[in-house]
Amino acid sequence: MDLKDSPSEDSLGSLHPSSIQIFANTSTLHGIRHIFVFGPLTLRRFLWTVAFVGSMGLLLLESSERVAFYFSYQHVTKVDQVVAESLVFPAVTICNLNSFRFSRITTNDLYHAGELLELLDVNGQILEPHLADPEVLTVLQEKTNFKVFKPKPFCMEEFMERTGHDLKEMMLYCKFRGHECNHKDFKRFILLLGAVDGGNQKQAANYKYRTGYPECLGPVVFLKKGSFRHLDLHKLSLLENHVNMK
Repeated sequence: MDLKDSPSEDSLGSLHPSSIQIFANTSTLHGIRHIFVFGPLTLRRFLWTVAFVGSMGLLLLESSERVAFYFSYQHVTKVDQVVAESLVFPAVTICNLNSFRFSRITTNDLYHAGELLELLDVNGQILEPHLADPEVLTVLQEKTNFKVFKPKPFCMEEFMERTGHDLKEMMLYCKFRGHECNHKDFKRFILLLGAVDGGNQKQAANYKYRTGYPECLGPVVFLKKGSFRHLDLHKLSLLENHVNMK
C-alpha cells in the first residue's frame, strides 16, 4: 500500500467538529446552531450571525438601561404644605370611662336597673355582699329597701343624663388660643360609654386665632373619685378616673 495515498493525521482531525460546534448544535439558544456549523462561511451563515449579534446587543442595551434605572432610585415626591393662619374650635371629646356616678343612683334606679348595673341579682338582692366595700354596702342596703317603695317610671336616657359626669361641675379651667373657654363650648351626648362632651363648633365658631402650640386647647377638669365606682361588686373600690381626649 502506498503511504502517499493514506490520509494524514491532520486531515483526519479536521474532519471532526470542534467543541464550539458541538456546543452550538446541542444548545437551545435560538440561531447559534446556524452560525457555528461545519464548512466554509456562507451568506446564510453570515445573516444568522448578524441577526444573532444584533439581538444580543439590543438585549444587553435594554437590560443595562433597566439596571441603571433601578439603581438610580427614581422617585417622585410632591408636597404642598399650607400653614393655616386661623382655625375654628377643634373637635374634642371628653369621656369618662365610668358610666355613672354611684352617689347619684336612687332607689328607683336600683329597682328598675339594679340587675343591669350588676349591683343586684334577679331577685333584687345585693350580689355577694361579703365582697362589697362596707361603705358601699351600707348605702346599697338603704337604697334596696323595696318593702314600702312605690316604683316610678324609669328612662335609661334620663338615668345616664342624671348620673353621668357633668362637665360644668368638673371643668376648673379651659383656655383655647389665648382666650378662656367653658363648658358651653362643649355639647353633651349620650353614648355607650355614658355621657360624653364634645366640642360644640356652632357655639365655638367665633374662636379663630393664630395657630401654634402656645394657643392650643388646654382644659383642666376635676373628677370626684368618690362618686365613681365599678359596676362589679367584686371590684367596688374607688375608681381612678380617666379622661379620654380625642
